[in-house]
Amino acid sequence: MSLSGKAAIVGIGATEFSKESGRSELQLSVEATRDALQDAGLTPADVDGLTTFTMDTSSEIALARELGLGDLRFFSRINYGGGAACATIQQAAMAVATGVADVVVAYRGFNERSGQRFGQVQSWAAQQVNTNGIDNSWTYPLGLSTPAATVAMQARRYMHDYGVTSADFGAVAVADRRHAATNPAAFFYGKPITLEDHQASRMIADPLHLLDCCQESDGAVAIVVTSPERARDLPQPPVTIAAAAQGSAADQYVMTSYYRDEIGIPEMGVVAKDLWRQSGLTPADIDTAVLYDHFTPYVLMQLEELGFCVRGEAKDFVRDGAIELGGRLPINTHGGQLGEAYLHGMNGIAEGIRQVRGTSVNQVAGAAHVLVTAGTGVPTSGLVLSAP
Repeated sequence: MSLSGKAAIVGIGATEFSKESGRSELQLSVEATRDALQDAGLTPADVDGLTTFTMDTSSEIALARELGLGDLRFFSRINYGGGAACATIQQAAMAVATGVADVVVAYRGFNERSGQRFGQVQSWAAQQVNTNGIDNSWTYPLGLSTPAATVAMQARRYMHDYGVTSADFGAVAVADRRHAATNPAAFFYGKPITLEDHQASRMIADPLHLLDCCQESDGAVAIVVTSPERARDLPQPPVTIAAAAQGSAADQYVMTSYYRDEIGIPEMGVVAKDLWRQSGLTPADIDTAVLYDHFTPYVLMQLEELGFCVRGEAKDFVRDGAIELGGRLPINTHGGQLGEAYLHGMNGIAEGIRQVRGTSVNQVAGAAHVLVTAGTGVPTSGLVLSAP
């Protein structure tokens, strides 16, 4: 048995991306979900399933009340922050494929810039009444109390082991911002950067410059999943979920997996193996990818774990424009979380859908297979989206 081809994405919706939305997180999720249902040619009455992140503040029943949904037959939440993004689609696809639900909406909405800023020190993270809180209590008092600080440790070791430079990380930032510059929905629309800009930006946590770090954003994204049979009668070209996987590797922590023999993100390797197995595809079949880019070093590590290049050679892969439009593997054609917005990866899934539909503002010609990944440094997830 396989999940491949058993569910399709038929609608995407989003609010504007801003630094101060001026409305509640629930309102943002309602707006994005309405937009997604309109895009799909469906009504709230058609929805019988919802899925989101454990971190989302808007409960499924609250969203259902505000939208006027009827009975819900399925609802689920995925843990580990941005690592949950693609897994929300996996959950929706599994529900549809097994007949547990007919139409499932995956949603995520937050005021991450005007409200709780994930990039700042959050004392609650070390005070959680769970084992993640215990883990954080060992590192927070030592100064590893922001995402940038935790990633900086891993980035520095990666540089040491493989001869990677800050300029190699900068290649990711430059590509993302170049793509964002032509995307009217991106916060940094019309604002490309150069490698010199990247290198001159202030240091956040050595070796991470400001332009190595994603934005803080307000907004919401929603995605509608249903069966391939029902999708054929809806207005948008259906996007097939060719593969959907989650992954956690040995000695896994949340952002502080420092105790392995080799510093890396093997959890993405777990995801990769399952994506290629389910889809029957290889990295050579992927036309464009949306790689979770909350911090640039993890993009290079993902290229290696996913099989686009061998360990230690991502630096060479990105140096010649391979990840920009017209390159061997254009990535983050919407601008990514560095250039468009930080929506915990859900806006990246939306861009993957647009690429398969052929409606991206930075369309890759003939994009039939698109890879999308979720948050790194944590248990994570991924998707392969394909044309029917």
